[in-house]
Amino acid sequence: MTAPLELIKFRVSWKSCNVCRDTITFKSPREFCQHLRDFHCSKEGGSYMCHYGMNGVCPSLPLDGVNDKDYDDHVARDHVFGGDAGKCDASRKASCNTTLPSSVECILLSSSEPSIVQDQFKWTVYKASVNLAAVLNDPRLAKREVDFFTKTWGNDFEKTSILPSAYLPEITIEHFQKYIKKTTLRHKKHLRNQQRLCEPHKPNLDAFPSHIKQIEDNKAELSQVPKLFLLPNFSLENPDTFNAVFPWTQVEESRTPYHSESHPSSKLLQERLSHYLDIVEVQIAKQISMKSEAFFHAMTSHDELQDQLLHTCQAIKKLRDKVQTLDARLAVGPLKIMNRTRTRSNCIHLHNKLKLMSTIHQTQPTIQLLLSNNDFVGALDLISTSQEILSQELAGLHSFRHLGSQLAELEKLIEKMLQADYSKYVTSELNRPFTDLEVLMQEEKLVSIMFGLLRQDKLNFVDVYREEAFTALKAIIKQTVIEAVSEADDISTEGNVGSLADQMRLLSYGQWMDLLRRIFLNVMILLRRAQAFHGIVSDVIGIAAGRTKVPTPVSSPTHEGQNPLEEPKHLSTSVSDDVDVVITNADFVQLSSALKEMLCSICDNAHDRIVKVVVARAKDGFLERLSSSEFVTLCREVEGFVADCEGVCGRRSMSLRGSLQNQANKFVARFHEERKQKLSLILDNERWKQADVPSEFQDLVYHISQSDILSLPERRADSDRRPAEYIVVDGEQFAVVGTVLLLLKMVVEYCQCLNDIPTAAPDLLTRLIDLLKTFNSRTCQLVLGAGALQLVGLKKITTRTLALASRALQLVVHFMPRVQDHFQIMLPQRNQNMMKHLGQIVKDYNNHIEEISNKLVSIMDNMMEPLLSKYEVKAPVPSVCFRSICKQIAKLHEALIDVLPSNQVKDIFLRIDCSFKAILARKLSTLGVSNDGGPQHGLVTSDLVFYAGSYRALKGVEELSDSVNDVWLPR
Repeated sequence: MTAPLELIKFRVSWKSCNVCRDTITFKSPREFCQHLRDFHCSKEGGSYMCHYGMNGVCPSLPLDGVNDKDYDDHVARDHVFGGDAGKCDASRKASCNTTLPSSVECILLSSSEPSIVQDQFKWTVYKASVNLAAVLNDPRLAKREVDFFTKTWGNDFEKTSILPSAYLPEITIEHFQKYIKKTTLRHKKHLRNQQRLCEPHKPNLDAFPSHIKQIEDNKAELSQVPKLFLLPNFSLENPDTFNAVFPWTQVEESRTPYHSESHPSSKLLQERLSHYLDIVEVQIAKQISMKSEAFFHAMTSHDELQDQLLHTCQAIKKLRDKVQTLDARLAVGPLKIMNRTRTRSNCIHLHNKLKLMSTIHQTQPTIQLLLSNNDFVGALDLISTSQEILSQELAGLHSFRHLGSQLAELEKLIEKMLQADYSKYVTSELNRPFTDLEVLMQEEKLVSIMFGLLRQDKLNFVDVYREEAFTALKAIIKQTVIEAVSEADDISTEGNVGSLADQMRLLSYGQWMDLLRRIFLNVMILLRRAQAFHGIVSDVIGIAAGRTKVPTPVSSPTHEGQNPLEEPKHLSTSVSDDVDVVITNADFVQLSSALKEMLCSICDNAHDRIVKVVVARAKDGFLERLSSSEFVTLCREVEGFVADCEGVCGRRSMSLRGSLQNQANKFVARFHEERKQKLSLILDNERWKQADVPSEFQDLVYHISQSDILSLPERRADSDRRPAEYIVVDGEQFAVVGTVLLLLKMVVEYCQCLNDIPTAAPDLLTRLIDLLKTFNSRTCQLVLGAGALQLVGLKKITTRTLALASRALQLVVHFMPRVQDHFQIMLPQRNQNMMKHLGQIVKDYNNHIEEISNKLVSIMDNMMEPLLSKYEVKAPVPSVCFRSICKQIAKLHEALIDVLPSNQVKDIFLRIDCSFKAILARKLSTLGVSNDGGPQHGLVTSDLVFYAGSYRALKGVEELSDSVNDVWLPR
């Protein structure tokens, strides 16, 4: 027998997998079993191991594995229908009068014991009542390291107490009293029923209530009826069912005369069926009798139910009528309005769609029109918009299936047109005739092309312009040279002259300077055009990047004379303020840097090209043979061009300046050699006599004093004035020789050359120092060293010669501070230490002047000492010795007073006087004469009075006559 149906509970656990995270729903237990075999099972040898559980471990299957059949039984028993929670313990299986197969599909109701398999997915560490230290606590506390956990996690790790939550009340047994009272009776009844179900196979019917006994009796009677008649799909129309109920073979055999003994079989069949019918009718009658009270109650209430049903039908009919009225009045009309509104909306949408289709159909003619007006940006925007509409609004239209590809090809064509038009524009712009004074032509076209290139992300236009500019520069310079050579009348381009450079070298200085000026002019015109292009493109990329809304006049060199408050016309006519941003900030920064570098590279290339012209002309030493004025003119022209280029690109190009510097160094070397040779030649022929000062030198000194600038003055109309005896410098007269005047003019020429060629300042200073040293050393050799005696045939070096040499040196020293200031301003910072050499020059000159003064004193000493050595204290008075000495002093005073200033003359005679007194004192001491008032003292006093009287007659040294008594040595 099977177990009672009330004791069976179907626990369907195969609907989903509890381990896999994805939500998979299985349609049958077979699919679930196949899923477990594929994903939660492993095979080692011939054994199967189940991994359906937490951490891949099945709690109910041995770890050593089972065979194939046992694995299927395990899955069906433990996992398909409820898992471990559905297994009955041994006692319950013993008490149940049933035998469970290996592949069961229904299991008994589980007891109240917890299931480890099911509960393991719900428990977390937060449900633990103690911490990890308490779980791992060793009872042998004395032998365990006390700070095993606290040394890492703190002293409160093991002793942490769980505080009660402020949000959860404390649950006690009183909270369950009401529920316990309510379920006690039901629980007791449940326990009794459980006890009865678990009794032996044949239950004691006496212990059941009467209705249960009745049910058992009915079941016993109904068991006589075959199960076939109780099937839900019982139908006599089925041939198999009909043959099973009526065995026609027995009926047919009963009709034959040979089987008359089988006749009772049909009657028996009829009686058996009648018996089944009686059993059923009796059971129905019993059921009716058992439910008679309810049956008669239903019959009595049938009429009332009919009346209520009638009233209900009438109410339903009235409700339907009202609903129909409401539908006709409130629903049908608004629905029609909504339908017509929706129809109108659909028509409008269809009309708009048709208009859009018509507009898209006119895309290609519109693009052609825009391209004819050079509106490349508008054409590209129209193509982009059309492509977007085709992909979104008109997607799937068969009539426009080829338009997208046609627009894509048209966009590529526009890109090629942009590049071709840009190259053509740049070439025509850079190669325009220079007679056209307009800086930039067709600005609107350039702006349109630039926006188109930026729109297509073609950012190589800077390189294209740079290369075209390089080519144009080369062609311009070559064409200018050809024109200059062809216009020159005094040279012949025929014969052995081959290259253009050779023909250019035949030009004179004036012709070559005119050529260089024309080259500078033409190159500057092209650079101005490049600067204008830079300004326009800078405005365009600024607008394209969203940096500027309206281009500023400052950034556009083509409108330098325009009112700053007026908007530039070249962009306002073709670009609106709401231009979309087509390049990123990074592209803007890159393009701005590239444009600036392009302008600088064009200027550098122009300098390099002009350097080739200069170097080609200087090949035969032409520039080195130029005069100072001619070379200065060249330098000024080059400096002007360099300054103009610096104004264009904002950066100084050094190639042309460097080439000019090399030529300037050669020029300075030749400039210095000419003047040094001239100075040496003049010194070799100098007779060291006082020279008259021509008016041009006085004008030079006056110009320097008035302007405080070391430069040559303009030639005056009355330059043929008579020469002066002295040259007046800042109110002081200088008696000089002719050489020092020429030296002074040379120094001024060096300073003026420095103004004209500032880059040659260090070289010029070095050369000037060499020139000044040459003059000082040669003067010393000729005067102090008496070299002039053999060189120019002087009879002797007189004191006047020495005085003139000293005065010449003093004139040079007088102008040295101005020279130092002039060079200090012009020298670069790294060469400022060269100024110490000028200070050394001043020191050497002063030492030389001091040596000349010492020489003058020593001459008088050499003269007085022999005379005084023969001095005798006797009559007559004054003595011959003193007369000779006073005569020599008068001659020296006469030689010096017109050359040297009075203070220097006084200083020299003071030293001579001291020397005289010292020599005389030694002589008197030798003679034994003292200031004792004797006759000899009187004679010496008379001679000294004569000596002092001679000083009273000399201009500027009168004071020396008051100290004649210093000759007497103290006793």
